[in-house]
Amino acid sequence: MKLASGDRMFFMLVLGIVLAGLAIFSSAALGLLARESNSVSQDIILQAGLGIGLGFLALFVARAIPLSYLKRFAPFLYAATLLFTALVFVPGIGLHANGATRWINLGFTTVQPAEFLKIGFVLVLAWWLAPRAQRLTELKKGLIPFSLILSFPILLLLAQPNTSTTLLIVATGSVMYFVAGAPWRDFGILSLLAVLAFIAIIMVRPYVLERVKTFMDPAANSLSSGYQIQQSLIAIGSGGLLGRGFGQSVEKFNYLPEPSGDSVFAVFAEETGFLGAIILLALFVGLAARGIVIAGDSRDLFGGLLALGFSFLIILQAFINMCAMLGIIPLTGLPLPFVSHGGTALMAALIMCGLILNVAAHRKSA
Repeated sequence: MKLASGDRMFFMLVLGIVLAGLAIFSSAALGLLARESNSVSQDIILQAGLGIGLGFLALFVARAIPLSYLKRFAPFLYAATLLFTALVFVPGIGLHANGATRWINLGFTTVQPAEFLKIGFVLVLAWWLAPRAQRLTELKKGLIPFSLILSFPILLLLAQPNTSTTLLIVATGSVMYFVAGAPWRDFGILSLLAVLAFIAIIMVRPYVLERVKTFMDPAANSLSSGYQIQQSLIAIGSGGLLGRGFGQSVEKFNYLPEPSGDSVFAVFAEETGFLGAIILLALFVGLAARGIVIAGDSRDLFGGLLALGFSFLIILQAFINMCAMLGIIPLTGLPLPFVSHGGTALMAALIMCGLILNVAAHRKSA
């Protein structure tokens, strides 16, 4: 059986988004020439080599591992990703930058362990939920242990701080929990806790409150906290219907912050216009929709929850990034999957896709 088999349509969607993402990233990275002395070619090589090269190798490995092994070792993989994420707090290993401690410095590049924590979390939650789906109505067997599993990554991520990834994991875990059969009572409890937690985060994290204020009135601080969203809207608006042309963005030179990172969607929309943005969005929706179909066809609940969790996580992160650049929601700092700068994020996304292909290869109709 070929390693890429399982669902040819899903694999082709992954391949298409990755190749398009490399082209988009390479164009956006040219904007760094005007503001940094670092070699742009080095960034592109790292993105292609570490992210795509090792990423596809990891995808094939994830595709080939028997699902029974994944189910057996899920708790250990979860614990390993927790420990790996905790390494960022070890002096001499963790890297502190831009007010956060989220990276491990390898010398030639950095690694963000939280990207792998997403994988470990979905694995262990699917492992825990699958045999307990009929007993989730009991607080002692449902909401309480679910909250405990959720609490470990929350504490680690908030300590970095990494509020956006925390929200992403909470949302993904909640969707998996309710799809598995949790009662609506728990939805009300979790919603109340989420509101209280958000209020607490705003109180202790001034930058979160500042982002909310900027979202409400982005023009109020157009040269400070509102600068990125202002420049993003200018870039997207100037793209019009068909865009300025690929590689012809003006905003990526000296104007738009993080042109190859968080703001890469704005650069792409400026160069390809409304039409290009819709095509990219359609690729993400198609990928997630196919992943959900694979989840529905899974032979067991573990595989179904695995495919659902990873599909939802990818599409939610893409939506959050795009909506933030459009000013629909506050800025979050989440990268655009498969596109934004970051070999770790790209590799982690490809591992998720490999695990979805793994589930597809063992579905009912296979």
